[in-house]
Amino acid sequence: MARASSQPRNTRVLKVDASKIGQIVFNDPQQLFLGDWDIKLSGTSSDAANLQDAALHIRNSDIPVAFPTETVYGLGADATRSAAVKGIYSAKGRPSDNPLIVHISSLSQLRALLTPRGTPAVAPESSSDPIPQIYHPLISRFWPGPLTILLPLPTPSHLAPEVTNSLPTVAVRMPSSILALMLIHLSNVPLAAPSANASSKPSPTTAAHVLHDLSGRIDLILDGGPCNVGVESTVVDGLTKPPVILRPGGISIDMLRSCPGWEGVEVGYKDGAETGVPRAPGMKYKHYSPNARVLLFHGQMDTGSARKYIGAKRTVGVVMTKRWQEGIWQLGNSMTKKHRISILNSHASNGDEVGAVDREALNPELEIVEEAHPSLGVNIPSAQYSQLHLNEEDDQDRLDVWTIALGRDTADIARGLFSALRELDQKGVDVIFVEGIDDNEGDTAAAVMNRLRKAAEVEITL
Repeated sequence: MARASSQPRNTRVLKVDASKIGQIVFNDPQQLFLGDWDIKLSGTSSDAANLQDAALHIRNSDIPVAFPTETVYGLGADATRSAAVKGIYSAKGRPSDNPLIVHISSLSQLRALLTPRGTPAVAPESSSDPIPQIYHPLISRFWPGPLTILLPLPTPSHLAPEVTNSLPTVAVRMPSSILALMLIHLSNVPLAAPSANASSKPSPTTAAHVLHDLSGRIDLILDGGPCNVGVESTVVDGLTKPPVILRPGGISIDMLRSCPGWEGVEVGYKDGAETGVPRAPGMKYKHYSPNARVLLFHGQMDTGSARKYIGAKRTVGVVMTKRWQEGIWQLGNSMTKKHRISILNSHASNGDEVGAVDREALNPELEIVEEAHPSLGVNIPSAQYSQLHLNEEDDQDRLDVWTIALGRDTADIARGLFSALRELDQKGVDVIFVEGIDDNEGDTAAAVMNRLRKAAEVEITL
């Protein structure tokens, strides 16, 4: 069995297209993935071979495998083996007191996990179902999907103790990504899987992000393309009264309150890093931080406001969301004809150009230079570069600015947030200004602001 090593590893990236792996067969078409199911693998597909390679690696190695989910890329290992789970902490540089989410591919796998080791699994129709009744409405409505539930840990447990950090509960979810479900199914073990990034860094939404952080630390990355959601799952605890949301995500509080038993669900998290023993993964430490200092702003930004917070910095990144797009071209108009703006356009998978520029809004004397740039996500604009002169009399007193406009749609902002922070880091900016959004408009917005507050050093109202 392969063991973790201090020597750099040869990290392979394996392309996998879920549509080319084979056929999924459901035992109960009404239950789909909530029931038992199987895969008839294509014998001629390289995609199926790559997926099998990753599943064998999970079963036989202590080195975790990176794989895509609908939320972010995960770093998965056999949740029942201590050496494999320790491999996750080692690869990420993750504090060992930060518990992990367990990913499953069927309810029968979950019931076996919740039954004490050495005891026969309980049938679904049994009155002693180990899945608490409070979760049944959520499971039937939101699984597979971006919802994680806290469940009582049986004694003795099938799970390695490193998964739960001695907590009496375990966080579990069933991802909706077909690739993730097939990988778990073929591995035939539950997967402990945090996000596949270096600890505290922005979560990865593409295989390239994973490679940037973990190259030489792991053996395999399954490249299934960019993630659709972009922020991690909602985490809920139904074992308390009233039930609480421990981490916001794509499942809103109103959606939860529409389910029987969840009408009184409350918010049970803080946006900053929490102290003490965390009740669920992702609650304790500062997360999602690029190398650059992050300043989170509320209100309209202008050049006067910008100068106040720039200080001695000379390279600035700006992430724009709901309102700042309206003011960014004012920055362009402040330039003279001897300067230029380089518009870096990305392209969506369907060939449509994204991040296109409204040239009529630019100073007509500006020289426009267009360059191709690979997309870092699903329809995510790349950074736009401009030079601003803080002192018109001093040609050396200039500011290099990289801006990324994520758009006004909250789902697009969530999808592009981590990619934006990563790209600005790659540009070598000294500080990143991020325009916050109203976290009262829904749980996706709350999830975005939760992640930003964990990444930001300062929150400023203009």
